[in-house]
Amino acid sequence: MTLQSNLTLITKLESTVHDCLRDYISDDEPLAILDFPDIRNCGDSAIWLGEMAYLQNRHRKRPAYVSRIDDFSPEQLERIMPTGPIFIHGGGNFGDIWDAHQDFREKVLERFPNRQVIQFPQSIHYKSQARLDESARVIGRHKHFVLLVRDEESKEFALKHFDCEVRLCPDMAFCIGAIEPEAPEFPVLAMLRSDLEKVGDADLSAYPDIPKEDWTTESARRVRISKAVGAATALLALKPAEIRLRKLDAAAHNRLRRGIRQISRGRAIVTDRLHVHICSLLLGRPHAVLDNSYGKIRRFMAAFSGGTDLAYRATSLDDGIAWARYQADQQLAPAA
Repeated sequence: MTLQSNLTLITKLESTVHDCLRDYISDDEPLAILDFPDIRNCGDSAIWLGEMAYLQNRHRKRPAYVSRIDDFSPEQLERIMPTGPIFIHGGGNFGDIWDAHQDFREKVLERFPNRQVIQFPQSIHYKSQARLDESARVIGRHKHFVLLVRDEESKEFALKHFDCEVRLCPDMAFCIGAIEPEAPEFPVLAMLRSDLEKVGDADLSAYPDIPKEDWTTESARRVRISKAVGAATALLALKPAEIRLRKLDAAAHNRLRRGIRQISRGRAIVTDRLHVHICSLLLGRPHAVLDNSYGKIRRFMAAFSGGTDLAYRATSLDDGIAWARYQADQQLAPAA
């Protein structure tokens, strides 16, 4: 494989996203995006901001209606936009690891059987056959569902089990584009999962100089302030939907900025988070990649993001740290 720069990769994947989505978005119809990720995970905010950037840059559009799971109103959606497609936020929660999101997705399909519903790119993973069978029944009853997936395994799985249109599409975070990194503070940073998708408990006791962090810690106060400021910018519009959108956008920007500041602190990174991998590509930072509990990162890299020398598929934590140390040292070495 011929390696490519991160900038070439970003441009190529954003173009691929457009090829996947342009058939479902028209100039004269409004659209909705549901399941805004009002959670601490910076990766979900990166996906959301990529979704918004894609709509703005390619279509000069903003969603007419957005919601989180807990404030979704079918009646309000129908009142604001009686026609037009309903998009569901992308990520890695299609299946039964994160039940609340799958339950919500299926309720939307049942509530709007005659509206086109498009799932922004997802990774799929089921543990329970009964839960898979229920999802298949709900999807089979809905005749206008489009499922975008982020890897070949998810595509094959969806084509086998679900009666709907399935397309392979990159993660929406690439639509953010390249990000200017902040100055690093130390050679290597380990960004490792602490949630349901982690693989065991990584032991870094042999590496006391390497910080081990995750990016699910945030200041609730700062997020509340960012939401208030975002909502205030829309008050003159006097449209509740626009006030809500700016409020949620501001929270997503706050979370992504926090995540970018955090991972920028390492000259090289070791991670088992997909969006630390993606954001490292957006930043142009070298990073060694381990995998999550069901192979999500390996699958995504095989489909889309493995063709750059910034990302190294580590065989173990020790292997990843050794590679990252070498990359950090190379950045400090004098030019020949």
